[in-house]
Amino acid sequence: MTGKHWLLALVAMFAVVFAAACGDDEDANDANGDTTPAAPASPQATKASGDLVLATTTSTQDSGLLDELIPVFEDESGYNVQVIAVGSGQAIEQASRGDADVVLVHSPAAEQKMVDEGNGIERTLIMHNDFIVVGPESDPAGIADAATLNDAMNAIASSESPFISRGDDSGTHALELRLWENAGIEPSGGWYEESGQGMGATLQIAGQRQAYTISDRATYLSQQDTLDLAVLLEGDAALLNVYHVIVVNPERHPDVNADGARAFAAFLTRDDVQETIGEFGVEDYGEPLFFPDAGKPEPTG
Repeated sequence: MTGKHWLLALVAMFAVVFAAACGDDEDANDANGDTTPAAPASPQATKASGDLVLATTTSTQDSGLLDELIPVFEDESGYNVQVIAVGSGQAIEQASRGDADVVLVHSPAAEQKMVDEGNGIERTLIMHNDFIVVGPESDPAGIADAATLNDAMNAIASSESPFISRGDDSGTHALELRLWENAGIEPSGGWYEESGQGMGATLQIAGQRQAYTISDRATYLSQQDTLDLAVLLEGDAALLNVYHVIVVNPERHPDVNADGARAFAAFLTRDDVQETIGEFGVEDYGEPLFFPDAGKPEPTG
């Protein structure tokens, strides 16, 4: 055998041995059940990622509604939602500075101002419930017998019965100030106190002081077992409580997560989520805490 032929034979032998070794490795992998294909070089993301900052009123948090909705949205979307639960006025103020991506609030005049000033876009109706006037069951001001809401507010003020205001520029606080103004009253004096806190904390203070206050129905129902307060006045058209979602304007605030904000707004208006909102609270309280409104005309009471 010539040197050339000997070299070719040697190369062929090595090729056979190498192929056999590779086959043994594959057989071993198959025997061990390892059939996982190699990962693609450039896998395609199936979900969004990153943080989404939601500024919202305390009632959506205190009622437990966000605990029901946020995990579903996070699981479906891939976003991590950071919730800032404050008064509606504070939520809108933060968002108008670009410190939030989306707001869910219930202060119509402040919401419209946010949109008019160019800080918010795509304001969308989500749901409503109502405000109620609560107080000690003994009702020292006699507001349960008042003919009108104005009469009830006058009865509290004239009797100087203790009243706890949120005093926090929230949607509830704005509504309360409007009710005093409609009744021709400028509340002041020792009978009128401001908690400077959210709805849940304000209700607890009112219960401890045996005082009157104004609450959204959802927060009251979610805490009623721990409160020594009764619903004394309800049903007036002026007590309607409407919630909207607003996307923070990315043209005004380029760093906001507008895609995430729009995804969250779309989630809230989806049929199945609206159904969840309408059913929330029925099992625990015998009535819904919110009424879904997406796609409907603006409620008027």
